[in-house]
Amino acid sequence: MTTSSTAPVAGSLPPAPDAKIAMGWMHTARFLTTAAQLHHLPPIDVPEIAFVGRSNAGKSTCINTLTQQKQLAFASKKPGRTQHINLFALGKQGVTDAVLADLPGYGYAAVSRSDKVRWQQVMVNYLVSRPGLTGIVLLCDPRLGLTELDEALLEVVRPRVEEGLKFLIVLTKADKLTRAEQAKVLSITRLNAGGGEVKMFSALKKQGVDEVAQLLWQWAHPVQAVAAEAPPQDTAALQTPAAHAPEDSQQN
Repeated sequence: MTTSSTAPVAGSLPPAPDAKIAMGWMHTARFLTTAAQLHHLPPIDVPEIAFVGRSNAGKSTCINTLTQQKQLAFASKKPGRTQHINLFALGKQGVTDAVLADLPGYGYAAVSRSDKVRWQQVMVNYLVSRPGLTGIVLLCDPRLGLTELDEALLEVVRPRVEEGLKFLIVLTKADKLTRAEQAKVLSITRLNAGGGEVKMFSALKKQGVDEVAQLLWQWAHPVQAVAAEAPPQDTAALQTPAAHAPEDSQQN
């Protein structure tokens, strides 16, 4: 195989890191801020990855499992009651290199219709207009499959996905399915994923945890990884014209 010696293509995902590196990176997650309205969110100049999904889909559990923190993402005893966008910073030694956005769960019957409409609009505005949004993780209970609300969300983000926005469907609670059932729901979901990836996930059995962490790391570090893999001769070529002009060499 020759893939290891092939230079990465611009816009492509970098090589996946070792699972320990990805999980260590996820473990650095810490609370950044919370906002009830989109315009209250601070501008972010690093990759932002949003977690979305129906109430009771296991979104908070997934985030807490990935970050190895029991209460980073708040799981309300009354699903659908948490109505804020929560941001978590990622990065070691005080340096933020990515942000996770935990969006409120949707579709819970006990929430008033006015709240549903309001949060639906907030979520749509966030997904279509948030400048730094790099990827979306849609949490879905595999026993229910993609619901009408999930499919509506897919339609909302389709234009941005076609423009390069990363997209992943995480099928939570995989431990509640047999291997055969998992294979079937994976196949069906991939057909409806609209170009996104699909992974089975179980917080209880730790299934898919490393793989999801590695993928999120790839989403958040494309520039560094591509630069690190660039052929040495490319660097030399860039430096040659600037050899007699020190001022130009300082612009990169």
